[in-house]
Amino acid sequence: MRPTRAPIPFDPAAGRRMREAVAPPSAWAEVVAGAAGCSPFLAGAMAREADWLGGVWDREPDAILADLLPDPAGDPGPGLRRARRRVAVLTALCDLGGVWDTDRVCRALTGFADAATARAFGHAVAARRDVPEDPGLVVMAMGKMGAGELNYSSDIDLILLYDQDRHDPSDYAAVRAGLVRAARAACKTLSDVTAEGYVFRTDLRLRPDPASTPIVVATEAAERYYEGFGRTWERAAWIKARPCAGDVAAGGRFRDGLRPFVWRRHLDFAAIRDAHDMRLAIRDAKGLGGPLAVPGHDLKLGRGGIREIEFLAQTRQLIAGGRDPALRSPRTADALAALAGAGWMAEDDAAALTDAYWRLRDAEHRVQMVHDAQTHRMPPDADGLRRIACLHGEGDPDRFAAGLRETLRAVDAVVSRLYEPGRPARTVAEPEGADGAVARWRSYPALRSERARDAFDRLRPALMAGLARAPRPAEALAAFDGFLRGLPAGVQLFALFEANPVLVDLIADVSATAPDLARFLSGNAAVLDGVLDGTFFAPLSGFAAPDAPDGFEAGMDALRRWHREQH
Repeated sequence: MRPTRAPIPFDPAAGRRMREAVAPPSAWAEVVAGAAGCSPFLAGAMAREADWLGGVWDREPDAILADLLPDPAGDPGPGLRRARRRVAVLTALCDLGGVWDTDRVCRALTGFADAATARAFGHAVAARRDVPEDPGLVVMAMGKMGAGELNYSSDIDLILLYDQDRHDPSDYAAVRAGLVRAARAACKTLSDVTAEGYVFRTDLRLRPDPASTPIVVATEAAERYYEGFGRTWERAAWIKARPCAGDVAAGGRFRDGLRPFVWRRHLDFAAIRDAHDMRLAIRDAKGLGGPLAVPGHDLKLGRGGIREIEFLAQTRQLIAGGRDPALRSPRTADALAALAGAGWMAEDDAAALTDAYWRLRDAEHRVQMVHDAQTHRMPPDADGLRRIACLHGEGDPDRFAAGLRETLRAVDAVVSRLYEPGRPARTVAEPEGADGAVARWRSYPALRSERARDAFDRLRPALMAGLARAPRPAEALAAFDGFLRGLPAGVQLFALFEANPVLVDLIADVSATAPDLARFLSGNAAVLDGVLDGTFFAPLSGFAAPDAPDGFEAGMDALRRWHREQH
């Protein structure tokens, strides 16, 4: 492997000492000096691994990674901690030296996390005499680990499940208790900090109802939870879920079984409001809603940060992924490309967000390399910013900060525009009797919730303007009354209207000209999804039923939906 760039030593003396201690080949001398001169953590790790480094310079990094796992016999803890330190050194050198891009660094870190998790849980389960040989334990990687996007000093989010159907009902309690003990032992192996360091900080809080469930949850109980109580953020979390250890095949089956929960059959524009509210709640809770200033800025949760790009991609996936499986990629950059290709996002917006995503992930890695800390905040002081700039190979910290600020502003501009489109102003052009009708509508099922009423209030100006334009506005208002009265619920539909104003005009036109069709639509509102197909208003040129999913009943359901939309 040969470097193509090098960081600038923030502390030249520390860089010189490490270059002399490690004695790298000349091609790597500047990279080693820059890494050690900017990062106390890397300086210490390279000093401890000086002998090992002597054998890596002429090898391909992928081959080195494959040899890092410890012997499977015995306690894996010490070997995994040593391997993790070597992975940290190897990925940092490949990153800082330009051998790997940020995407490849993330994949390498994730691959090691998969292997370490499998080794830790495999050993912990095998060591317990109260756990059967094949207990059906499933380790699901969530978040960035599930997507193959781990950052440099990331923790790992796991959900632990077990298939209780493999065991006699009389053994359920004993098996679960044994698996809980094994899981705690595995997490201790991964998380405990010793003289050799640690492997991964492990977070199990994404499981169903973590305040009242054990750390290992039966698959049946998990399914019931998601079907009855699952929330939008949990749907988004399962986009990135992937079985990484234990019974991987069983994990795949469980994830496939959650598809109806994650991927709704109908376009789900209410997810936009949920994600927007969650985004603002995170900002408020963390105090991150201030102006865009690079010193002290949170690259992950702050304005224009990584989480905003991820949320935007995931909400669009939740909206349309139920109808289009091509939009279901767990990886952020791939999801943005797919959304742009399917017309759910402008190509320029997707390209800008993708470029910003990797720039911000790159900066996040540099921040974490300094002390191997799980932080996403830029340093607040001038020396700290200069250190991060030096890790980027940039000698002018002001120029570095200006470039990062422009990246954050670009993200903030796109995300704010796509999450918060302009709202029409209230108009006086309303049909006669509109206020009385709206007061009556408040008692309808579609407007029973505060959330539905808020969404309708935002829609009212455009809707009333459309009804007022009808040849007989009073009759159009009465027909819309019939449409609204027949709706069993309103949140999803109103969110659909908010995101697609063309549907507001369409419903107003239908109410004005075809009251029977308006009443039909109130009981079959899902057919409005078909209006958003780009070919909907083109002349009819024959019918071709879509490819049906596997399974007779699923195929018939798809055919019925298609028929209703075409009709």
